[in-house]
Amino acid sequence: MTTTTTPPAAATARKHSLRERWNNLSRVQQWVILIPLVVLIYFLPVLNPPIISTQPGYDFPIAMFEVARYALVAIGLNVVVGQAGLLDLGYVGFFAIGAYVMALFTSPDSSLSHLPFLVVLPIAMVVTMVFGVILGTPTLRLRGDYLAIVTLGFGEIVRLLADNVGPLRGNSGFKEVGHPPGTNADGSALFNNSNGIPWYWLCVTLIIAVLFLVGNLERSRVGRAWVAIRDDEDAAEIMGVPTFKFKIWAFISGAAIGGLSGALYAGQLGFVNNQKFDVVTSMLFLAAVILGGSGNKVGVLLGACVVAYVPLRFQAIAEYKYLIFGLALIILMIFRPQGLLGARQRLLAYGRQAYQRLLGRGEQISSDGALQTESTPGSKS
Repeated sequence: MTTTTTPPAAATARKHSLRERWNNLSRVQQWVILIPLVVLIYFLPVLNPPIISTQPGYDFPIAMFEVARYALVAIGLNVVVGQAGLLDLGYVGFFAIGAYVMALFTSPDSSLSHLPFLVVLPIAMVVTMVFGVILGTPTLRLRGDYLAIVTLGFGEIVRLLADNVGPLRGNSGFKEVGHPPGTNADGSALFNNSNGIPWYWLCVTLIIAVLFLVGNLERSRVGRAWVAIRDDEDAAEIMGVPTFKFKIWAFISGAAIGGLSGALYAGQLGFVNNQKFDVVTSMLFLAAVILGGSGNKVGVLLGACVVAYVPLRFQAIAEYKYLIFGLALIILMIFRPQGLLGARQRLLAYGRQAYQRLLGRGEQISSDGALQTESTPGSKS
């Protein structure tokens, strides 16, 4: 029988990582830390820090809006891919539907009744949710590669319909797409396609609201069902989880966020046609989720920042972005398959409190996402 020595202080400190300390803070303490960070994020386009500025090659506020738009898309796709484990290669289809709904109801080129921008936003979300049900009902009984192929086909169908259905105007597209109300002191529109600051503020505000809603979903019965389906669908089915229903809910939730981001994109650009909704764009959306860490909200935000920001910051390598991201994903799969910030499974709020009362410390989370316990000093093997 041998006696194990007490781990050094440095090793113990490493175990109590920054992530674990953050996870063991109360919600109020987390918000006290987050609020100054959120304020800084809001003022990034105004501050235009020289280190991260994209100028003179690209307007910095517009670049920040592009980053925020990708972040919103990544949050929606993360619900489908990261939370429920459904490989969706045609997410750009939902993005396109949201953009076209905004164009059809606000552009003078459309024959439909014109509605205010803020009224069309929820309409775009509802329409994409309906398409999520239409796509999900017959296809979500498939799994793995079969589901990926069907969703890829859905994205292409949406693009081809936009090209061949007359009212959708193909390459001609829709001009003067609507924007939110508001005017500057000189009478010009506050939200225009040359001023990215108000668009960025609007998008960040929506991201915060969506993160709040998605976070509550993750901690609910729905979120736990998604995790069970992602880890092992057959086991979840045996344990009584109605997997098909919850997969439909994942598709609906992801579709709504995709439609919202598409509507914002259409409003900021002021023009919509079928050229921006191809397979390559869908792959970039997926790359943001995989690169940042599928299943981790903060991770996918980081991945979206990388995918959207790097080509705008380094214009000289922008044409090689697909090659660069492809190599980055290959390297990531070899050395860190969980992504830059991989998902970690955690106890629910009351479970954490019980864990802390029983063991006198916060939960410890291993690199593979499982809860672990530390050996006490002087333990014997």
